[in-house]
Amino acid sequence: MELSLLARLNDLTERRRAAIVVTNLSDNTQHLIERTADFSSHPLAQEFEQRFLSGKSGTVETEKGPVFLTVSVPPPRLVIIGAVHISQALVPMAEIAGLSVTVIDPRTAFATEDRFAGSVLKADWPEEALKDTPLDAFTAVAAVTHDPKIDDYPLLAALEANCFYVGALGSRKTHAKRLERLQKAGADPTRFSRLDAPIGLDIGAASPEEIAVAVLGSVIKAMRKPEADA
Repeated sequence: MELSLLARLNDLTERRRAAIVVTNLSDNTQHLIERTADFSSHPLAQEFEQRFLSGKSGTVETEKGPVFLTVSVPPPRLVIIGAVHISQALVPMAEIAGLSVTVIDPRTAFATEDRFAGSVLKADWPEEALKDTPLDAFTAVAAVTHDPKIDDYPLLAALEANCFYVGALGSRKTHAKRLERLQKAGADPTRFSRLDAPIGLDIGAASPEEIAVAVLGSVIKAMRKPEADA
């Protein structure tokens, strides 16, 4: 790989940006496709979309011969706002599914290492906790505190960062009031359709454990089949 191409790929990786290195196996020439770029006119555009979703590299046959697609996709993250019972059930499930999980909650009565492993927990306000690890397009956010003082900021930040999933706990009435607050805070109303509330798949979940399953299902669906909600 050319040094300039490698440097560009390394830079994208450090900034948690997805890319595909396209290698022509006939002459070993290479070029790079960024996820955020407009590649709609490329003959492999549909293949790129599928590879970005699956994260799998592999060989593809084209009219000009075989090419190898080296896919570089940031590991998906789940940021849970609220160290509540739902979160206690959701953390191990999400980790088994391959997500890197962070739980954020400033309330010391909930945010304890007895309830959550130290590496997962950030006992701080979201405004502070997200400074070192800002949200991005490969992060899912689930706000489950039921407290606007804690939930609203990360929801705003998640919509602005184009997180692949943004969900919030609460009834439809609660959500309507939430949208009013978010709009007053400067959120773009055209993005509100991306906010999953009430949170999780509609499976009739009742217990914290069942709600955790519903939330994880929504996260995985948004990650692997985003077109289903388009």
